[in-house]
Amino acid sequence: MFKSLLTSTLYIVLFSLSSTYGDFDKLQLDKMLNDLDKHWIQLKIDQASALKDQPAWKYQYLKHGSCCQKIYNQNTYFSLALRLKDKFDLLRTLQIHRIVPGSSYTFEEIFDAVKTVTQMDPDIKCTEGAPELYEIGICFTPNGDSLVGCRQSETCDKTGKIFFRP
Repeated sequence: MFKSLLTSTLYIVLFSLSSTYGDFDKLQLDKMLNDLDKHWIQLKIDQASALKDQPAWKYQYLKHGSCCQKIYNQNTYFSLALRLKDKFDLLRTLQIHRIVPGSSYTFEEIFDAVKTVTQMDPDIKCTEGAPELYEIGICFTPNGDSLVGCRQSETCDKTGKIFFRP
């Protein structure tokens, strides 16, 4: 069974201007790994490799989580990310705005739908070479208590339609 790519598209960015990068220790908590894999499906590698090597979690932590290492340890960071994902249920938000997998929408329709729940600018990303929705980012302060506007990645054509893959 193929799940929509958008189940893996919400990324939580605890924003900081710091360019400090930390280390990644493999997650040892089975429940957290199961929760992460349930909510952010890793489509590029098999489940055994995902659990053993954890490349997606390493990448996400080093890219987004290491800026707040002084505030949160790695497990707390991922636990916070899961709570924030549940709080801002973007799939449900898109459905409420009649944005459903299998159809195409304008950048503005997707952007505005997400902004109704965040009140801040999200980062909408599309795949390279194709107008297809790839990722929706919402950004937070390093302590995770406030939303901030995201920097725009400019990967989507803002004048055409964007396909939301089923």
